[in-house]
Amino acid sequence: MNEHIRDYKNLLNPAFISKLNSLELKARLVVEGFMVGLHKSPYHGFSVEFSEHRSYMQGDNLKDVDWKVFGRTEKYFIKQYEEETNLRSYIFLDTSNSMSYQSGKYISKLEYSLTLAAALSYLMIHQQDAVGLTIYAEKINKFIPPKSSRAYLQEILKSLSSAQASEKTNTAGSLNEAAEKIKRKGLVIIISDLFDEIESVLKALKHFSYKKNEVIVFQVLDPVEKTFSFGKDAIFKDLETGDELTTQPYQIQKAYREAMQVFTNRIKSECLNSNIDYNLIETSDPYDKALLRYIQKREKLY
Repeated sequence: MNEHIRDYKNLLNPAFISKLNSLELKARLVVEGFMVGLHKSPYHGFSVEFSEHRSYMQGDNLKDVDWKVFGRTEKYFIKQYEEETNLRSYIFLDTSNSMSYQSGKYISKLEYSLTLAAALSYLMIHQQDAVGLTIYAEKINKFIPPKSSRAYLQEILKSLSSAQASEKTNTAGSLNEAAEKIKRKGLVIIISDLFDEIESVLKALKHFSYKKNEVIVFQVLDPVEKTFSFGKDAIFKDLETGDELTTQPYQIQKAYREAMQVFTNRIKSECLNSNIDYNLIETSDPYDKALLRYIQKREKLY
């Protein structure tokens, strides 16, 4: 194990990972850091099968047992072939202009989300799961149906690497359209700041549940978007409409924080009532926070 892996917390730090150029390298190192962290944390009991094997189940053909693994572990494992798929997952990534926001020392919401989507894809495919990707803003700009081959990972990473913030937000419309494209139910993962008309967004999230999918929502926000901690007079510009507002932040900070709390609490409450996993992620959070939520959800499904 090399020095970087021993210092695994660096690999989960958005600021550290952002210094790397290759999205594939970012994804691999984040996942490696996550795997090491799982074994060092109270969560080490999670059965993350990061290999090409699965546990023997009654009815499996004995010729598929890997006897070399049995010799080392005294446990029965079946050689798992590329076409075997445990889970079908769909990642939906918001690339609208509001996702380009970043404050001070933090990376942008989009950069954080791209790395998270890449790491999730890397982890899923190495678990023999199928994963697909939908990139959207005002409309769906890319739709890649789920597959489980490792060669397929390169297509997903290539699409993520070329993604840029553009257009206005239409999370609700894009998610509703994408829900109709899903022909086989699975795990839906939505990565977005959810800055859209709240009632429409909630209906779109529930659309996936109605179609019998399991759903995880990662609402990605910059820390300053939660606190409105600006220290001096400023001009605020809407990244999607171009509208500007000149104000003294301290005068509206209390009202802003209350409005943001109402906004996020409403989404959280409605998701809970619809059996949707809701997670508020800040761009300062280490990546294992989101990856662990995915693993916990996956454990419940098997």
